[in-house]
Amino acid sequence: MIESLHIENIAVIKSLDVEFCGGLTVLSGETGAGKSIIIDSLNLLLGGRADRELIRTGESRAEVFAMFGNLPPRSVAVLSEMGFDTSEGKILLSRTVSGGGSSARINGRAVTLSMLRELSGTLFNIHGQNDNQQLLDSHNHASLLDAYADCGAERQAYAACYRDILHLRAQIDSLRQDAREQTRLGEMLRYQIADIDGAKLKKGEEEALTELAKKLRSVEQITKCCTLVEKALLGGEKTKGAVYLVDRSASAMDTISDALPEAEALVSRLNDIRYELEDIAETAAGLNDFGGEDVLTKLDRTEARLDVIAKLKRKYGSGVEEILDFRRNAAEQLDRIEHADDRLIDLAEDLKAKENEADRLAAVLTEKRRKAAKGLTASVTETLTFLDMPKVRFEVGIRPATDFLPNGKDEIEFLIATNSGEPLMPMAKIASGGELARIMLSLKNVLNTCDGVDTVIFDEIDTGISGKTSRKVGIKLKEIGRDSQVLCVTHSAQIASLADHHLYISKREVDGRTQTALRELDEAGRIEEVARILGGIEITEVQRSAAREMIEEGESYR
Repeated sequence: MIESLHIENIAVIKSLDVEFCGGLTVLSGETGAGKSIIIDSLNLLLGGRADRELIRTGESRAEVFAMFGNLPPRSVAVLSEMGFDTSEGKILLSRTVSGGGSSARINGRAVTLSMLRELSGTLFNIHGQNDNQQLLDSHNHASLLDAYADCGAERQAYAACYRDILHLRAQIDSLRQDAREQTRLGEMLRYQIADIDGAKLKKGEEEALTELAKKLRSVEQITKCCTLVEKALLGGEKTKGAVYLVDRSASAMDTISDALPEAEALVSRLNDIRYELEDIAETAAGLNDFGGEDVLTKLDRTEARLDVIAKLKRKYGSGVEEILDFRRNAAEQLDRIEHADDRLIDLAEDLKAKENEADRLAAVLTEKRRKAAKGLTASVTETLTFLDMPKVRFEVGIRPATDFLPNGKDEIEFLIATNSGEPLMPMAKIASGGELARIMLSLKNVLNTCDGVDTVIFDEIDTGISGKTSRKVGIKLKEIGRDSQVLCVTHSAQIASLADHHLYISKREVDGRTQTALRELDEAGRIEEVARILGGIEITEVQRSAAREMIEEGESYR
């Protein structure tokens, strides 16, 4: 449950700290005091949209922090998967909004918005007029029924199978596209493969050819320099080369080695130099060897081969490896086209198997839903009767779908008749705002123990109802509060007088700026606030007396 809430620089709230308890906590105050801002702040922790306009005028950032304790099992499981320690039994959620966007944190560690949503959705829910409107959309009814029926595992298994069906159907549709297009594509692929195969490319070939062409273009300079090195080292007909001179030097040192032992080392070194010079001369001569073939002919052939590669590069890739990769992919694509009929048969068999599996999983879902629908219908009808809709008839309509749907093969819609003699109709056609509020409360009352969420927030659930009905709504909220933490923003004295804890929200002017303040009311404060809600320009003793009686009577529901 929410233990404490800190809000800073959001709209008219400069800084606000709230501590919450269990049971039913009511938040009331005059219009514009900031009740909706508290709900907006909690919505931020649910991953709601962080509008720049939320930031208090003149400030650069807004923040909201909430400490949660007595964590439910689902929350502990999610936190463990995310790598958070839950041994203390508490968790801190925060959201910061600035001109550059927003950031979210769990226990001070930065997390993604999706991670915040995943966790906060297991900690608390907010039900407001938007939720009532969601009841009008039949697409949401399956999820509500499945929550009551505890179909989570079954839905997950079916959803995985459904995704496979969509994937297989997409593959089959792709293969069944226009036959002429497939033929045209196949001809183009055959041409491209033949074009590449005709060149007989080899990996590393372009680099080797480029080096060879560079060598052949410099043949005159290479020949001149290599010849110079060979003659300088080995000598010619009329000159002595370096090898000869080194060899003479070694002989001279050997002659005096008996008289001068140190000369032996010099002889050895000179012989090493002679061998190295001979090797250099031989290598230089080899560099000048072009295989006996005419150099220009060889250069023309090399450049022609490079031109072939260059043309292929312009069409199929930036290098030989990319061209060969293109060829491999083209061959695979051509193989799929040429064997499309066989592939279609295989895919059709796979699809049939998946559809059979989906039919089986959907049947399990349908059976659980039909059984649960009876209990949900009875429980919601009982609650609605208590909430002054005695003639109401509520029913969960389940019809077989013609094809697989994301959540099964059932078309599920909540049907209602609010008056005697009327046929059951979709809620969107007949339910008023007040009726929708009571239906939502009835569903929450029934589903309270199913969704595993310990904190439920109702934002002006009294909209469209008054008097005795409001009182009964308050009684149901109090009942939910016995097992969960319930926060309720209300303008109803009938609901406010039932609160276990009553928080009063007001606004005041500080240094020329409006600020929101909040305080928990004591017994006298509660009487005064309930009397104010009852109405009148001035609060009278009659109103105070009525408020006192309502509060005292509300104590009996503890």
